[in-house]
Amino acid sequence: MSTDKNRATAAAILPLVGGPDNITAIAHCMTRLRISLRDRSLVQDEALRALPAVLGVVEDDTYQIVLGPGAVARVTPEFEALVEEARSAAPAAAPSAPPSGGITAGDLAAQGAALKEAQKARNATPLKLFLRRIANIFVPLIPALIGCGIIAGLNGLLTNLGWVPAVVPALAAIASGFMSLIAVFVGYNTAKEFGGTPVLGGAVAAIIVFPGVAKIDAFGLELKPGQGGVLGALAAALLAVYVEKWCRSWVPEALDVLITPTLTVLISGLVTLFGLMYLAGEASSAIGTFANRLLAGGGAFAGLVLGGLFLPLVMLGLHQALIPIHTTLIEQDGYTVLLPILAMAGAGQVGAAIAVYYRLPRNASIRATVKSALPAGFLGIGEPLIYGVSLPLGRPFVTACIGGAAGGAFVGLFHQLGVAFGSTAIGPSGWALFPLLDGRAGAGITLAIYAGGLLVGYLVGFVATYFFGFTRQMLADLDTDPGPDPTTATEAPPKERVPA
Repeated sequence: MSTDKNRATAAAILPLVGGPDNITAIAHCMTRLRISLRDRSLVQDEALRALPAVLGVVEDDTYQIVLGPGAVARVTPEFEALVEEARSAAPAAAPSAPPSGGITAGDLAAQGAALKEAQKARNATPLKLFLRRIANIFVPLIPALIGCGIIAGLNGLLTNLGWVPAVVPALAAIASGFMSLIAVFVGYNTAKEFGGTPVLGGAVAAIIVFPGVAKIDAFGLELKPGQGGVLGALAAALLAVYVEKWCRSWVPEALDVLITPTLTVLISGLVTLFGLMYLAGEASSAIGTFANRLLAGGGAFAGLVLGGLFLPLVMLGLHQALIPIHTTLIEQDGYTVLLPILAMAGAGQVGAAIAVYYRLPRNASIRATVKSALPAGFLGIGEPLIYGVSLPLGRPFVTACIGGAAGGAFVGLFHQLGVAFGSTAIGPSGWALFPLLDGRAGAGITLAIYAGGLLVGYLVGFVATYFFGFTRQMLADLDTDPGPDPTTATEAPPKERVPA
């Protein structure tokens, strides 16, 4: 079946299941395209059954369109691409004009949303789209990283205190089990993200952690189980996707279920064993060495740069490139030394928001937004403050970066002095990072340094914003009572009718 025919089949199916907006999830098995729907009533069952490529439909927990072995693996990527293209082409709603009488939090939110959409459009470059796909591989792993990281910290605490020694081995097994097989999950997600069969990506990545690789002599180089880690798993699964697609381009549909998975695992597995594991292992070691030497040799300056630039990196979408680096460092050292420094950007943001609150005493609308978003900001969720307050205002976003730079320099300085520590998982920030911190100097010193960095970020972000975050004209425009905010105001309830 040609690519054009596969795309034509996908294009014929899409409107008959309610269009792209009616689809919440897409997957496939050996013979069926499985779709999760928002509104089942929009599906045209009889028209679907009438399509030449459709062998039948089945309704279970998902809506299943039977296409047959071989065909379904070719049609599904085209269907996913059409859904993504349709959603990307949908125009964003224009923000409404601000009301007269002053600037409200709703106006800032509209400006922030417009800036976010504009930045999202600018981020649609091949590099940034690729980085977004890399992030999609690792983001589903974050809950397990957090859970196992906290358990590992608890296990370390109990070990140091000498409490309940019988529980320690059990906690160690629970905390380490996921990390020992993280390469398999990365391989599975990589194949899924790039349009291959997920389990084949996981199967190829599983080679990396298989203990038997120690018996293989790869051109005189001894292999070790786990060599290459998540980078090797990502590369191996990505190779498997291309091999699988190549096989599907020439293997007859009747033989697809036998030949394609066999050749995919065989070819990708051999290349992984005799090339990718070694290359990825060298790359992983280089990343770990560079990160540790960077902070050991120039920690204060490195922390200043990392903490100060992280918010702009988030705006540009380039922060996603750090996710596999964090994961590699956790896999090697048990924690990532970069995340506590990058978390200082959020501290600068919180300090800047508090300064906005005190500089605009007459603008109840903006102050209410700051007050409602601060609890999330303290826990490391900065988007409400970024897009609702600092970024639309402009200068407070810059002063927030200054606060992040100061906090990063504080934490980096202690790395330079030999007190290295990091986070055992990625995802949380702010106060939520405390349970995940681990270091060589002990829990007390590690927690104190991180808390000190947050305080520095808060203080410098506040001072910089309070004194340099507003021009006189900005204060004249903003520090007024704008009246009721139409985005939050509600109509008065109707009067209760008195029966006659």
